Amino acid sequence: MTHYKGGSLKRDMVQVSSCQNGNYSLVKFNDMFSYTETVEGLMHEHMQTVLFFYKQKVLSPSCLASGVLLAHETIDQVKDSRRVWLYIAGQRRVRRAPQVVYDGPGQAADGQRLADNLDLYNGSSDRYDWKLVGKKEVYIPYSSYKLASPELEYSDIFKVGHIDQDLTRYELHRVWEVVATLKPGQWHVYRERRFYVDEDTWQIAAQDMFDSRGNLWRVGHIMRFYDKQVPLYADETLYNLKNRRYLAVGFSNKEAHGPIFGENTSVNDYSPGSLRLEGVR
Repeated sequence: MTHYKGGSLKRDMVQVSSCQNGNYSLVKFNDMFSYTETVEGLMHEHMQTVLFFYKQKVLSPSCLASGVLLAHETIDQVKDSRRVWLYIAGQRRVRRAPQVVYDGPGQAADGQRLADNLDLYNGSSDRYDWKLVGKKEVYIPYSSYKLASPELEYSDIFKVGHIDQDLTRYELHRVWEVVATLKPGQWHVYRERRFYVDEDTWQIAAQDMFDSRGNLWRVGHIMRFYDKQVPLYADETLYNLKNRRYLAVGFSNKEAHGPIFGENTSVNDYSPGSLRLEGVR
């Protein structure tokens, strides 16, 4: 959860929800992410309790545009839970959003992504028992510069049932296999999750997710590219093997503002009071 991400990140990107017949819908976002050392004007409380700040604004389609999500990701989420606010353009108000955790719905994801699926895993780890299985060699998505090429149209990438595999690239890498098993008395739609963590970057390279009956349900895998020596997901793809759909998030191929790393931001950029200004259509 603390692997290097370039200090801060700004980007425009798209999230794609695919149907069984190959049709898909695009949702465009503006993302901002900052570790505390890149945020100016923080109070001592923030420096002691917050790991990073995250803000996501919906740019299109028009029915969702100007919705904004703000998260203060805390270091110890059992002691001090994640603080999340939402600005809903239709209501023109900011409200706390305690459901943006665990298996709560992902923003504008058509039910195909959970809150803790973003970045392949995020948030509190307290609902699972964790086991380090050990190290193994696995073919994982890696160095997929072709998939992130600005020369590609989105229609070139998104095909029936999966993204175009001719654009992907895999390498044999050493990964750490970690198994998360749901604790007795706890609830989550994923009873078991298997993570394959890249030894070189400490990013989750792939994840298998099993439902309450033990059936493989959603299979997540990522593509990555490197810019300014920062490992970053070029794409996170979740395949739902039950409804034969998939969701892909993180593409910036045709967006005006791709990833920008290392810029300083202000505490005002991540204040709940700023969301109304962000949400003006």
